[in-house]
Amino acid sequence: MRKVTTRRPSFPEVAADLPISFPEGERWNVLCGDAGHWRVGAFSPPECSAAEVGELEIHDCPELFLLISGSVTLVISDMNGGVTELPLQPMKPVLVTSPHSAYCPDGPFSGTCLVVERDEFDTEYRLPADWR
Repeated sequence: MRKVTTRRPSFPEVAADLPISFPEGERWNVLCGDAGHWRVGAFSPPECSAAEVGELEIHDCPELFLLISGSVTLVISDMNGGVTELPLQPMKPVLVTSPHSAYCPDGPFSGTCLVVERDEFDTEYRLPADWR
């Protein structure tokens, strides 16, 4: 198990009222936020199956996933050492509170989600079998 602390401000400065560069080929890239409230990022995993997901994470707050391109499947702990898989649907956001990760079934970085989370939180990472 490992723990990571994220403290505000946890996002880059961007120019208001202008397009924000959207990264490609990266797992996680924080795009912008509102200090003390929220941040938004682009998430695109390199893993292509649940078997490739090495660890699951949980924050001490919920996070929202919205599929914006391609295919992404969430891997969610069943809290008995196993996982369930939830393929995301375009424009159908999912609020995640359980230990989770994800993969792109069509190949590395082939799907992208917009993720909204708090600007300040703690994260715990464990192997899927260790979530009980």
